[in-house]
This record gives sequence, C-alpha cells and structure tokens, in this order.
Amino acid sequence: MSEDPEMSKHSKIKRRDFLSAAALPLAAAVVPASLTAQDNAAFSAPERVRVGIIGAGANVRGVQIPGFQRISGCEIVAVANRSLQSSQRVTKEFNIPRAYGTWEELLDDDDIDAVLIGTWPYMHRRLTMAVLESGKHVLCQARMANNAAEARDMLAASRRYPELVSQLVPTSTSYIIDNLIRRLLAEGYVGEVLSVEIQRLRRNFAELEGVLDWRHDREFSGYNTLNLGATYESMLRWFGPGDRVMAQTKMHVGNRKNADGESVAVAIPDHVDILYELTDKAQVHMRFSETTGLSSGNQTWIHGSEGTIYVDGRLNVLAGQRGDSELTPLANPPRQQAFYRVEEEFINAIRGVEEITMARFETGVQYMEWTEAVHLSAESGQAVNLPLA
Repeated sequence: MSEDPEMSKHSKIKRRDFLSAAALPLAAAVVPASLTAQDNAAFSAPERVRVGIIGAGANVRGVQIPGFQRISGCEIVAVANRSLQSSQRVTKEFNIPRAYGTWEELLDDDDIDAVLIGTWPYMHRRLTMAVLESGKHVLCQARMANNAAEARDMLAASRRYPELVSQLVPTSTSYIIDNLIRRLLAEGYVGEVLSVEIQRLRRNFAELEGVLDWRHDREFSGYNTLNLGATYESMLRWFGPGDRVMAQTKMHVGNRKNADGESVAVAIPDHVDILYELTDKAQVHMRFSETTGLSSGNQTWIHGSEGTIYVDGRLNVLAGQRGDSELTPLANPPRQQAFYRVEEEFINAIRGVEEITMARFETGVQYMEWTEAVHLSAESGQAVNLPLA
C-alpha cells in the first residue's frame, strides 16, 4: 500500500492484522441457486475483464482471488499490498503478472478494468473515489466506510459514474437462511411481526490483556462495532430499514496491547444493547458482545401475532404457529438456499448480463447510518431517528 502519513500509523497494530484486512464475515448474493457460474456457459466468448487488487488480506487471498480466477474470461493482472515485497508474495502465490508498491501505481495501469479494495474501512472512501475517477469498476470490501458521511460520499461518487459498476462485498452470513426467512414472512407465517430478539454473543470471557487490532481502533474502523452492520444488513433484507434507535454500550476491556506491547486505550465498545423500531413500529432488541463467557451464543427470534420463527447458532430454523405446543425444525434444502457468488455477480454486472442485488452502495449507506445512530444514541442517551440528517 502507499506509504502516506495515514498508512504509516499501521506500525502500532500487529502486522498479521493488516494482512488480514479483508478477513471479514463472508456473504453471498441472495439469488436462487439456479443462477450459477454454469449459466455463463451460454456465452461462447465472455468479455475479458481484468482485475487489480488493492489490499490482499486473508479473505482476499482465501476467497476473492480464487473466486475471480474461477470465472471464465476474468483475469487478475495486478496487486498492490502494503509494500512491493508483500505484493510480490501475493503475485507469486497466485501467478498474477504484476506487483505494485503503491495503489496509485495500480490505478495508473490502463490494462486494469476493475479494482477490488481489500483494505481496512478507513481507506475505503479515498480509494473508492480514486478508483472511479480512474475509470475503473469497484468492488469494495465491507465494512463500507468509517462513518455515514464517508459512505454517502462513496454513493454520490458512484452515481457520478453510472457507467461503472460499484458494489460492496456483503457483510452478513445469513444468506443460507435468507430465502427461507423472507418466504415465511412474505407468506404471513407469523402474521403481523410484533417483536424481534437478536443476540450475537461470543462465548469468550473478557480478554483483560487483550491485543489491539484494527477492529478495536476508532481511527481504522470508525463507528463499526462488533458485527452490528452485518446483522443489520440481514435485517434490511428481511424487514426493511428501521427508523428509531436507542442504544447503550460498554467497554469491559478498556485497554489493549499494541504490537510494541504498550497498553493503549480503546474507544470501540465490546458490549452493546440496542432497541430500535421497524417502519411498521415492531420493536427489535439486539445484544452484541465479545465478553459473554459461556453464553448461549447467537440466536434470532421473530415473534408475530400468529407465529414464531427461531434461528439457532448453527442457522437451523425452527418455527411454530398459534395452536402448536412447540417449535418444529423447518426444511431448508440447499437448492433453495442462496450461496456465495459475489465475484461472479460483480463480473456479470460489468459484462451487462446481471444487475447488482447485493450489496449495492445504497445498502452500505443504510447500515452505516444505522451503525452511527447506535453510536450517537449511546453517546447522548437519546433516541436517534433514521435516516440521519
């Protein structure tokens, strides 16, 4: 990556965390399983698309690079990581032609059609603007940005270049159950939705001597906290946006050790409680924590006037309706599930054979505004209305 003043601050965070910059929760384009890479076989000569990568962390190396390389006619031609040496290691590992020492050099390469941004959130706005201004399509890792203002800037830039594809890597991991949940709600299985209970809890005890990484650093991660944005992204697909947020947060581990072993104060909470309302006034309660040792882990409850849906920590779906005595497991056959195909959707959109469904920049702005509303409410002790002014 380019060694500007901002980038030099990475030295206080473990280097392995920088190389894992893109190691974020996976997501999928939520489409029927009938749309697969095999459908591209209908195109006898797919348009060649040449991809450059800025930031090659663990998830980029483990997911996005192999994903692009599986697509016929798609070629990764260049990588710009933190340094020329680290870029060269990636190009050697994946047989990629060119390594650059700075992202500016990569964007000057006229042989590149599209760019994957795999850095931490604090660079996403700057890089997205630069990619679009260079005339290249952009796929940006989640989380979208450090705050809602940056996200709105990115959306505005994407609209200035409608001929270019702008997409986010989705953040949520609910794609396996998305189609089932949406179908149940659309069919009125629960009747009127009355309330939703969500907990996303790690079963670890508080790490009192915890290590500082970018997810605990406000400068690099902004208002992104735990997996708030990822969970809200799922909620957007199931219920649409919320319009009123109240939150309380807590930092149980107030200091963490940086790469030099120094104790550093952290500003991002490790425990969050949220109440918000859906547009139909159903109430949602969310609890997030990485300090809940031996907890029951992840759970989702959707309570309605006529039925209840429960999702356990392994994404098994159980449900029951008025008159039932207990919840019953529901079938969720693989052929009806959505699946991971982000790189394919991006390349198909560039080729003009598919519309972006997830995640659009508009979706990113929604989850960034909601995430910031959580922060603002916790800071002020007051409810915050959405969308933000």
